Amino acid sequence: MIKQTSPNGPAVLAVYLIAFLQGLTLVSFPASSAVLKQMHGFTDAQYGAIFLPQVALAVLGAVAGGTLARRLGLQPLLWLAAAGNGLSQLALAASLWVMPALAFPVILAGTALLGWSFGLGGAPLNSYPPQFFPRRAPAAVVALHTLLGLGLMVGPLLADGFGRAGWWIGFPLSLLGLSALLALAAATVRLPSEAGGETTRRADADPPLTSGAFWTFAAIAVLYAFAEGTFSNWAVIYLREAKGLSLMVAALALSVFWGAMVAGRLLVSVLVVRIAPLTIWLALPALMIAAFLLLPGASTPALGLGLFALAGLACSAFFPLTITLASEWFPEHVAWVSAMLIAALMVGVGLGSFVIGPLREWLSLEQIYQFSAAYPVAVVGLALWLAGSRRRAMIEEGV
Repeated sequence: MIKQTSPNGPAVLAVYLIAFLQGLTLVSFPASSAVLKQMHGFTDAQYGAIFLPQVALAVLGAVAGGTLARRLGLQPLLWLAAAGNGLSQLALAASLWVMPALAFPVILAGTALLGWSFGLGGAPLNSYPPQFFPRRAPAAVVALHTLLGLGLMVGPLLADGFGRAGWWIGFPLSLLGLSALLALAAATVRLPSEAGGETTRRADADPPLTSGAFWTFAAIAVLYAFAEGTFSNWAVIYLREAKGLSLMVAALALSVFWGAMVAGRLLVSVLVVRIAPLTIWLALPALMIAAFLLLPGASTPALGLGLFALAGLACSAFFPLTITLASEWFPEHVAWVSAMLIAALMVGVGLGSFVIGPLREWLSLEQIYQFSAAYPVAVVGLALWLAGSRRRAMIEEGV
């Protein structure tokens, strides 16, 4: 049992601001799409390809982070993640300074660094909040992901503001400066020595690779990534091409989706104080199912915006709660489990990004959205199995 201690203010601020930075940098390349295509002349195929290193390195970073957390501790991973985010922004800015032939490789290096940092940061970012607030662990993790989502929302606004001012390069350079400050803060603040629950006496414990529960959590993370990616990656194309709505409405729907996700996380961070996290976790996929089944009827701007708001609310806290519940299931391996679930999420993002494209040759987007309800349906089945297994285990232990 870890003692309740007063949180170290600078340490808490550093961890949560790095989560915000993570959101800002994750959206930096998509938010700069117009600049990249206009200044560098990237084709659609080239622009799509720049995200492949990000997905691949995010998975590798998460896997490496799970192992390094046990060997080096979490604090080095935290400042390395912040520094890597900064280097990704340096590459984004440097693409304007190098020879035209080198611009594409430099951007690929930037997205690779971003993916590596995201994967590497999964273990410390999801392990420290429960240590800061052990009696409010679910709320602490959801709040961290809320800040990450807020970064995803604010990033495009910052990029647009710098672009309108005629100084777009100030956007990545500002993020580079913020990354440097936060990397320095993460390296110097006093962070919990037992973060993630992996104390010295447990350091030699084997990770739960043979546990059916762990692989079930991983499968849930992949299925969730399919669902979230189907909502977010195809929102603009769906409303513009399939429903014939204006580009402004289609773009607004995507913003509404991310905004509802942030609002939902804020709401859940309050609700988990009074409602069991497992109850909320089981309820959110039901909202995803409703959104998928109702979206084919989004024939007006109001319906389109409302249904993508429902989708954002449904997705909001599901993944942070997945990490929280998995951490409670494997309290001796919180950092490792968090990192592996980040890897599973990125595998789902990568696979989901490619699967829907070929499917469009045989199915309409309306049909794809309807059939995608199978993802949260499968999640509900797996989640109920986990809940039942947990209950049986507690009964056997006499809890």
